[in-house]
Amino acid sequence: MTGDLPTRARVVVIGGGVIGCSVAYHLAHLGWTDVLLLEQGSLSGGTTWHAAGLVGQLRASEAGTRLVQYSTDLYARLEAETGLGTGYRTCGGLTVARTPDRMVALRRTAASAAAYDLDCELLTADQAHERYPLMRHEDLQGALWLPGDGRANPTDLTQALARGARNLGVVVRERVRVTGVDTRDGRATGVRTDHGDVEAEVVVNCAGQWANAVGAMAGVNVPLHSAEHFYVVTDQVDGVHRDLPILRDPDGWTYVKEEVGGLLVGGFEPQAKPWVPPDQIPHPFEFALLDEDWEHFEVLMESAVHRLPVLAETGVRKFYNGPESFTPDNQFIIGEAPELAGFFVAAGFNSVGIASAGGAGRALAEWVAEGAPTMDLISADIRRFSPLAGNHSWLRERVVEVLGLHYAVPWPNREPETGRPQKRSPLHDRLVERGACLGSRNHWERANVFAPQGVPPVVEYSWERPAWVDWSVSEQLATRSSVAVFDQTSFSKYLVTGPDAEAALQWLCTADVAVPTGRTVYTGMLNTRGTYEADVTVTRLTTHEFLVVSSAATTVRDLDWIRRHVPRGSRVEVVDVTGAWAVLGVMGPLSRTLLERLTDDDLSDAGFPFSTSREIRLGHATVRATRITYVGELGWELYVPTELALGVHDDLFGCGADLGVVPAGYWTIEALRLEKGYRAFGRELTTDLGPVEAGLTFACKRGADHDFLGRGAVERARAEPPRRRVVSLVVTDPDAYLWGGELVLRDGVPVGQVTSAAWGAAVGSSVGLALVADRQGGPVTAAWLTGGAWEVDLAGQRFPVRAMLRAPYDPEGLKLGRVKP
Repeated sequence: MTGDLPTRARVVVIGGGVIGCSVAYHLAHLGWTDVLLLEQGSLSGGTTWHAAGLVGQLRASEAGTRLVQYSTDLYARLEAETGLGTGYRTCGGLTVARTPDRMVALRRTAASAAAYDLDCELLTADQAHERYPLMRHEDLQGALWLPGDGRANPTDLTQALARGARNLGVVVRERVRVTGVDTRDGRATGVRTDHGDVEAEVVVNCAGQWANAVGAMAGVNVPLHSAEHFYVVTDQVDGVHRDLPILRDPDGWTYVKEEVGGLLVGGFEPQAKPWVPPDQIPHPFEFALLDEDWEHFEVLMESAVHRLPVLAETGVRKFYNGPESFTPDNQFIIGEAPELAGFFVAAGFNSVGIASAGGAGRALAEWVAEGAPTMDLISADIRRFSPLAGNHSWLRERVVEVLGLHYAVPWPNREPETGRPQKRSPLHDRLVERGACLGSRNHWERANVFAPQGVPPVVEYSWERPAWVDWSVSEQLATRSSVAVFDQTSFSKYLVTGPDAEAALQWLCTADVAVPTGRTVYTGMLNTRGTYEADVTVTRLTTHEFLVVSSAATTVRDLDWIRRHVPRGSRVEVVDVTGAWAVLGVMGPLSRTLLERLTDDDLSDAGFPFSTSREIRLGHATVRATRITYVGELGWELYVPTELALGVHDDLFGCGADLGVVPAGYWTIEALRLEKGYRAFGRELTTDLGPVEAGLTFACKRGADHDFLGRGAVERARAEPPRRRVVSLVVTDPDAYLWGGELVLRDGVPVGQVTSAAWGAAVGSSVGLALVADRQGGPVTAAWLTGGAWEVDLAGQRFPVRAMLRAPYDPEGLKLGRVKP
């Protein structure tokens, strides 16, 4: 019922599906009881009600796995708290493999489960058949068994969460449609509805497939698009019982669960069927389905009949075609919008909303209450998207691919194929001419690796060492022995200017950026918990002007963080100048020789020391040259006005042929930086990790006069040896190829995971970084590292590794022309 609509609430939650009810429930449990939840129809009447209700615990990351583990704990106890059942039942989950490649993926998944201390077991095909007798198993390679997997009734779960919220004072109003969002001075101040206006301090957008349209009311980009999602419910089947495990056959794109004595059969077809654009979803659309499409469903049904022959003689009771929303990268969207303070989003759950709802609802509620996330949500943070991701035509094209990726083999380094190209560097055509295999990062087309002349620039995905690694090895050897040129135009670049620019950056940055003009400083930016929010370089251009350079993926996130955390009242402007400059990384021991052929400026160690940045004349252009490296060799990053980039690029290759200059790509950068132990944001540096654990305290200011955001937490962490630590790993067997994500063991006991890995030409084997911790709670010290036998689990096979705190390659930094701190 509508009831009287309050004119004010501390928080307004838009959307009464399982996500909105979970957010309201958890806000109330945090003491935020002045909450108004608005639903345009009836609770669960949008996408939630037709969800399949699968609750699979194991996700691609530890953070995602912990979210779902919390969900299962919550669902199991919610009935006792509220008096309403959730339909939650632990029945176990069985994922089968038809191909050797899928079996490798399952072995890797089992190793991840061990890293997260999650119960998991690999099964033979016969053992899988014992757990699921209805299944044809002769063509299977094996299976993965997760006993903690379960299922829930989506509508019942939503009602239970809503009652739990109401019991603590949350007001729930159904049949109230939000028609606008009020703002003032860059902050959300309330909502407009068809039953009146409501003032609020915080607005939370949990509107499911309507979240894009609700975001548009506030000027907020919520990149998601609906696709039709199909499943059928069969008549009763002999042998089906309430505790029948969930069956997933990803090579056949299908999942199956018990449903009232019958089977619910659904899946994720390779090519999805997009629905209407986000701003054209009809209203009302409550407890509604789309038309049946047996032709589109045929590929799933044929596969299901193959796996479960009993389906060939079983009637179908109901065909469900319910649209639901998907995001461009298959990760859900959570967090405070960068465009509007006080406006939060939790949406785009990519068909795992029931499993994620409990944990995601708690995570967002804590974010609202604390003013910042309390766990690592980088992969789901709304700030990962640029405005380009909000284009409806682009979203429609991408959703066709994204839905199908749910059950595709999760190849390492897989690149999206749809919606490309968008952003191209001025050197794009030159890269293609030279054989670039292109990848995409935050809409930028970038060279990952270059195919040799005469070889098609095609990357084939594999769990084994792929052919392109040899191409990268050639690039690595050139960088280590002569000179390579990297197009790094996709770097994010920001100008921070104004009378208070230095003071503001001193507060935001861990390192001392109060340096002379023409100096570059490597630094982190931390939150109050002393964990990472950004990883950047800062160059002082003039007294009141600084250039901040960051990764391609973090543009929106960085700008939002800087603007929100500059001390109040500071006379500072922050401007995104990413597109103004191309960047060419000229790296290698002959980089100075190459550049000196184009300039009369002094590039010697004395005249141009490490961390120096200044404008130089280079050929017919004037560019900013910064002596710095992410590959561990002598080199310069050249910041070139975009319109001059092509000429500079051609000059470099034109006068460097006899030096052996080669173009090189991002996969080569990855390998080179791992040989040097250089960390990367989002992998080694996260919002769950600080400088002490990351081994980057050298980039933190000391002394009473050098305060910075998060310093107190860093100093507390310094006071005792870390319990977790990022370490370098080198595999001793050159035949073992790591991708990242592998389980790390010490004396046979799981202690962590590989965060990044690549083939390092200089060390002659796989090299990586890992986050490790002693499960007994002891400190991670050099003695602990050398006092045990270390291994990695590579798809079920264990290989010895060396674990170390120092870089495997040139640990003294001699190749850089100076000793590393």
